[in-house]
Amino acid sequence: MSVASAIRRKTAPEIRARKGGEPIVMLTSYHAHTAALVDRHCDVILVGDSLGNVMHGFETTVPVTLEMMILQGRAVMRGSSHALVVVDMPFGSYEASKEQAFHSAVKIMKETQCGAVKLEGGARMAETVAFLSQRGIPVMGHIGLKPQSINALGSFRAQGREQGSWEPIENDAGAISQAGAFSVVIEAVAEPLARKITQAIAIPTIGIGASSACDGQVLVLEDMLGLSPRTPKFVRRYGNLGPAIEAAVESYAKDVRSRTFPGPEHVYGMKTKS
Repeated sequence: MSVASAIRRKTAPEIRARKGGEPIVMLTSYHAHTAALVDRHCDVILVGDSLGNVMHGFETTVPVTLEMMILQGRAVMRGSSHALVVVDMPFGSYEASKEQAFHSAVKIMKETQCGAVKLEGGARMAETVAFLSQRGIPVMGHIGLKPQSINALGSFRAQGREQGSWEPIENDAGAISQAGAFSVVIEAVAEPLARKITQAIAIPTIGIGASSACDGQVLVLEDMLGLSPRTPKFVRRYGNLGPAIEAAVESYAKDVRSRTFPGPEHVYGMKTKS
């Protein structure tokens, strides 16, 4: 990618400057063709480790590897030219030490040429966020429900339902902000808590199942298009493409089996001998 084409993209500092301003639009993408479709409408495209669920059929994001993230990150970068592309750091690629996180993040950014990385965790990851940020790696945080921790959590339950449970999540948000992250995803928390955090910290909050109180929103593209077999309760479906795709495939299969599928004579105007 040339320097000129890189400059056209939105940058992490530009997203950081949107705090309290025009809401930030963010969607996931894992392919060049979907990236091209969402690019003109999004400020940020997230190459999420949710690709493990929607592309590979995993029950959780835990099995996703660094190589999988890099492969799809490259595809999204090829398909987009406008949005800031953020690539998730998968489970096991950053938790051991800040040095491990640095090497993983550098590998992602060098091999995909994306503009930022995202990692899960609050106060416990603040030192790592600071270490990366100080070395030129823009970091998006992720607090609230953390899918990579599902084996410790036990279920994908909403966080912060009771006011007595707010303090640790508030502390996570403050720690990530102070460590130098340019934004933070807040997943599956109650609206009053999301609003309080958004008002309290200096960086944009991007909600997923955390109400419109946040500075922006993100959804998994397949969820909002009706392509995921199991969709979280908080997701509004903006399309229902699953049945349409199945109907198209059914029509195709019928054409093939009845031998009415268009042949070369239809495509090339060939004449058949009588």
